[in-house]
Amino acid sequence: MSHAATNWAIQQRGLKPTTKIVLWHLCDRFNPDFGCFPTQARLAHDCEISRSTLNGHLTLLERVGLIRRVQRLNPGTKRQMPTRYILAFEPGFTQDHAYPRPKKGHGHKETSSTEAEGSPIIPNPGGNPVDNLDPCPQSTHEAVSDFGPDPCPEHASSRVQNLDSNPVREPLRKPVKEEEDARAPATLGESFFEALLAALGLDPNRHLPGWWQGWPPREHVRRWHADLGLNEEEILEVAGASRQEHPEPPDGPKALDRLMQRAAQRKAQAKAASDKPRRQECKTRRGTAASGPAPCIDELASFYAERVKGNGYLPPSMISNAMSQAMLERGLVTHDQLRMRGVL
Repeated sequence: MSHAATNWAIQQRGLKPTTKIVLWHLCDRFNPDFGCFPTQARLAHDCEISRSTLNGHLTLLERVGLIRRVQRLNPGTKRQMPTRYILAFEPGFTQDHAYPRPKKGHGHKETSSTEAEGSPIIPNPGGNPVDNLDPCPQSTHEAVSDFGPDPCPEHASSRVQNLDSNPVREPLRKPVKEEEDARAPATLGESFFEALLAALGLDPNRHLPGWWQGWPPREHVRRWHADLGLNEEEILEVAGASRQEHPEPPDGPKALDRLMQRAAQRKAQAKAASDKPRRQECKTRRGTAASGPAPCIDELASFYAERVKGNGYLPPSMISNAMSQAMLERGLVTHDQLRMRGVL
């Protein structure tokens, strides 16, 4: 961290807020002895933005002459190292204006010899760009990225994948109007809507008020059928009855919601009342089948005594201790019989 670098970043004017945040974090990562070379992942995490957005702001900073990006190679493995960011206040700063050229598609030129002293930059032998997709026979460089050599005319001056280049663009959500039209039942047509307007005292062939025009009132009327369960005759009946209480036509279908809800409630109550005798009859039938006098203790003792004396399977928990005592008191079974059957 360098206080002088961060103070220099704060003093820069005319930048967008996010661009200035990127510049500030670059200066925060600046080391007076070794320079500034944070990874893109670290810089994007510090700025709380995506890597593609980060590269856009870095391009803006480079265009206004506040930074310069220099790509580096590891001298041992020949792999790409984090980009070196040379800030404008560093000694030996020179602005490179070699922006993408349409004919070749190559971006910034090779690192010049006027770099800041102590910069660990390895020149690229052979004059080839750092990002080669295929191994180069001259320099034996291998690909360091899965993306094409950027910057190029097809992509922005960024080495990050351009996700907007995907030719297939599928919408995440359909428009609200299309969803409502898809959910709307097809039973209520335009003829029914005209009949509803006539029942309300409106002429469908003349100019209608604004709250009865377009698809919103039609969708509202369809909800009376889909959500409240009212059919066409019931809706027209409620609409005609509303004119008796209010001579003037209602201000849109929303004014009839309360009447339609009451009609749906009356319909539900009538249906429940008609189903009540049927449920009562079913309950009576079930009660009749199970009704009758309960068996006495003597009958139960005789029944279980026959099960004990028989040869069939007798579950151990079938006969309780009270029933065993009742059978013994009446002399229906003996202790040995109960013991042999596993009751005692």
